[in-house]
Amino acid sequence: MIRYSGLFRLLAIVLIVLLSTGCGRWFKKDEPLESLPVEQMYAEAKRSLENGNYGRAQRYYQRLVARFPYGAYTEQAQLEMAYTQYKDGKGEEAQSTINRFIRTYPAHRNIAYAYYLKALINFERENAFLDRIARIDTTLRDQSALEQSFNDFADLIRRFPDTPYAVDARQRMVHLRNLMAQREIGVGTYYLRRGAYIAAAKRGEYVLEHYPQSGSQGDALALLVESYSRLGQDKLADDSRRVLQLNHPDHPYLSGDWPQRPGWWRKLIPLAAERG
Repeated sequence: MIRYSGLFRLLAIVLIVLLSTGCGRWFKKDEPLESLPVEQMYAEAKRSLENGNYGRAQRYYQRLVARFPYGAYTEQAQLEMAYTQYKDGKGEEAQSTINRFIRTYPAHRNIAYAYYLKALINFERENAFLDRIARIDTTLRDQSALEQSFNDFADLIRRFPDTPYAVDARQRMVHLRNLMAQREIGVGTYYLRRGAYIAAAKRGEYVLEHYPQSGSQGDALALLVESYSRLGQDKLADDSRRVLQLNHPDHPYLSGDWPQRPGWWRKLIPLAAERG
């Protein structure tokens, strides 16, 4: 017992020494969130954001807003906090913050940017590149975030048509329209493979009606030709084929190899080969 008591005393002494020297800084606040004036707090938050230290930036922005609920620094801090959360991958928090900013400061000098950021947050939630890297079948996923982002960009253009944000918004809307149309085609071919020909045809019709300028027009016509043919609707199939030949003479469907050739099928339905 004496030996163990001595050991415990030695460990206690070592711990006290560590706490009183360098290791003590682990338990101290090295960020004076409660003492800095608003100008310095904002400067620290901004510096952390620019350096990519999003966690520290958020702490400073949040504490700034709590300590100084009114004023120009507070307004800008809330806007930049939404951007920081967005860059930190916290989409839900960023969306909540930016929506609150828009409601609270509808006449802010940077309100156009706020609407742009709102749309951008939803846009980044559906990053098709990351989906492909993760090998996720995007054609069968809910695309409500895509639609919301598209509507948000449209709202931005309507409200602020002469801003640089509107120019970028139009380009992103083209991308979103193509992506939404491609997903509709993917779902249609999924139905087609499972013998749901009416549902497949409806997807093709939907793309032609709602995405008339997308890059999936040829795919939609090909889907209609195949669906109508399997339904025995020869006149509709022939009409769709003529339109396809006229507008997309090089479409893979017209080669006669579809769906045996995997290239076009795999483009429409990721992981089609794996599903067999």
